[in-house]
Amino acid sequence: MARKVVNRKALREAAEAAERDRPADEQQDEKKVVKKAVKRKAAPRKKRTAEPEVARVKLYWLVVNQSGKQVGAKFEYHEKSTAEKKAAELSQGGKSPHWVQKHREPITEA
Repeated sequence: MARKVVNRKALREAAEAAERDRPADEQQDEKKVVKKAVKRKAAPRKKRTAEPEVARVKLYWLVVNQSGKQVGAKFEYHEKSTAEKKAAELSQGGKSPHWVQKHREPITEA
């Protein structure tokens, strides 16, 4: 189906004629309203948030088996050689291998 052809020149002339016929007071009021609407408020500033506290952790050495489960005790960080000896003992005799792995635990302050 064909669309109806719009005569834009005729529509524009009719709109301009209506604009000229209106009183000048209404035209000025409309311009003021348009100018007020154009002004925008400043965007609110974002508040600064405190930096998150760094969680303190303590490092331990764990002796673990093939499946990654802890076997035996937990050793302090400075006792790495003791932990390695324990892993070697558990690995002897054709048993599954054991090794030393780092483990971090958060420090809870009371």
